[in-house]
Amino acid sequence: MKQIIIATKNRGKAKEFKEFFIQKNIEALSLLDIEKQLPDVDETGDTFEENASLKAEEISHILNKAVLSDDSGLVIDALDGRPGVYSARYAGEDKDDEENVKKVLKELENIPEHDRNARFVCVLAIARPEGQTKLVRGECEGKIALFPSGDNGFGYDPIFIPDGYQQTMAELEPEEKNQISHRKLAMDKLDDLIDILF
Repeated sequence: MKQIIIATKNRGKAKEFKEFFIQKNIEALSLLDIEKQLPDVDETGDTFEENASLKAEEISHILNKAVLSDDSGLVIDALDGRPGVYSARYAGEDKDDEENVKKVLKELENIPEHDRNARFVCVLAIARPEGQTKLVRGECEGKIALFPSGDNGFGYDPIFIPDGYQQTMAELEPEEKNQISHRKLAMDKLDDLIDILF
């Protein structure tokens, strides 16, 4: 069976990708499945594309296998695209979701509702030992709520209201969120890549 490595130690993310690839008759292993000690790749890029590529290419080079990596975050128009690639560590290196949300709301406190446009972005990169790295991008458009609401999800979900909804991502059922999420939209575009790469 063909094989791809998912460059993540996040069990939920790994499960999602494994389910996607098994439908294509491709075995997906996450970094949790690999015994070899791998370095933490520094995400030093200025864009989601650069960061996803850095991770996928370095691990692909070490393991000599096809590797999929993702980079994602929240882009807010009124903040000139911040938090962007710094989404996970926006309020500090501790990667504290609650503090990140507080910082965003503080920076937007004087911004009216109609000017709080934002989008979740997910970029997937597939690198192989030979050949060019391929990229796909998914975006979920919406706006930033005035205050957090909802217990489902994580990260900025409690303050992100997707277009066409009155509720935040964190108020939606997981099944519903997964149908409109930026990661799902990026994964939908993977179909075209699979045919080229495998």
